[in-house]
Amino acid sequence: MNGKYDLIVIGAGMAGIAAANKCASQGWKVAIADPLPYGGTCALRGCDPKKILRRGAEIVDAARLMRGKGIEDDGLSINWSDLMTHKHGFTDPLPQRMEDGLMGNGVETLHGHARFTGARQIEIDGTSYEAERFLVATGARPRTLEFPGHEHLIDSTEFLNLDALPERVLFIGGGFISFEFAHIVARTGSSAVIVDRGSRPLKSFDPDLVELLVDRGREVGVDLRRETHVVAVERADRGFRVTVERDGASETIEADLVVHGAGRVADLAGLDLDSAGVQWGERGVSVGGHLQSTTNPAVWAAGDSADTAGMPLTPVAVSEAKVAASNMIKGTTSTPDYVGIPSAVFTIPELTRVGMLEAEAREQGIDLEVRYSDTSGWYSNYRIGEGTAAAKILVDRSSDRVVGAHLIGPEYGELINTFGMAIKLGLTTRQLKSATAAYPTVGSDLGSML
Repeated sequence: MNGKYDLIVIGAGMAGIAAANKCASQGWKVAIADPLPYGGTCALRGCDPKKILRRGAEIVDAARLMRGKGIEDDGLSINWSDLMTHKHGFTDPLPQRMEDGLMGNGVETLHGHARFTGARQIEIDGTSYEAERFLVATGARPRTLEFPGHEHLIDSTEFLNLDALPERVLFIGGGFISFEFAHIVARTGSSAVIVDRGSRPLKSFDPDLVELLVDRGREVGVDLRRETHVVAVERADRGFRVTVERDGASETIEADLVVHGAGRVADLAGLDLDSAGVQWGERGVSVGGHLQSTTNPAVWAAGDSADTAGMPLTPVAVSEAKVAASNMIKGTTSTPDYVGIPSAVFTIPELTRVGMLEAEAREQGIDLEVRYSDTSGWYSNYRIGEGTAAAKILVDRSSDRVVGAHLIGPEYGELINTFGMAIKLGLTTRQLKSATAAYPTVGSDLGSML
């Protein structure tokens, strides 16, 4: 036993690191543990490296859009190996920087698999530790798939470390991972197929704008197969043979690589939470609104490890971890604020949302006005040759406040943040339109969208 800690954080992603530093700043004895390099999924195996790879696809796509408009793109291509080296230039130094920062703040850094051995005890690779409190922030893992040959799939982590990109890539699932990676793959010249069980991919986004994205993807070679499920994956002479079924009819798709993009669940199975009396499931630890376990008051959870109403986004996880840490320190029961948090799918162009979907707003009985604009012909998109762009702004007529914003278009991942702030602060459309933006910028389009 290595003495008693005020807090042990399990999981050294951005959420866990934020909580550990916050509590250590109060003079607490804090430790943090992770079997993987410090930094977590977003920084090392997700959001950040993905968007670095997307940069190559953006450049190729941008040049093609300007073909015949002054740009000759003959011979322009992505060197995958060099692009991956560029990615490693960001990700490789990060774990040590994260760990150095923690140690500089007085946090003890531990490496290894943690598992609970009691209500306030854990074991990490054979060494026992005791603490007054624990924060579980272990993130998520790919959902287990049951069809024959599922072991041949790679996950997003492996995709982001591919030394070379093969010619034929098949993605299983119609969510963020499949769409974002498929849009990168298509710009490299490889073929990209997405197999989705449902009729509507990207279910958390506006369905009208999703269809625009699907059409745009089809133009560059992203082949979406809806209402299709995978029956089996088997090795072939070259790559894999994927058997799929739609409306009772079977089809075989040849692929060099099959990628798991069919959802993620809380990565908790190896923690032996039952030994600590912690109730949990695939959605995370059962917590109260203030993020404390409902069955063991010594345990708290945040991000994908907590069963909350928050979206599975890194900024949400960090926000939850800070709330949990504050509640531990002050003995309060504050709850996270999920109002006005934007979300984006970084396809090309990106698809974004904040606030309610149109159907959700109508279900709540809001006196709704839908302000839809096809922005593909607006100056900011004409300038770069982009023909797919639109905005759907949802306004409550009774208050003149924005209750939802849905955008697809270049740089709209930045513009959605302004709508998020408007929703969070309760700004009216009149107030938003009264602001004068720098021109010509994408931000200056906001007033016209309203």
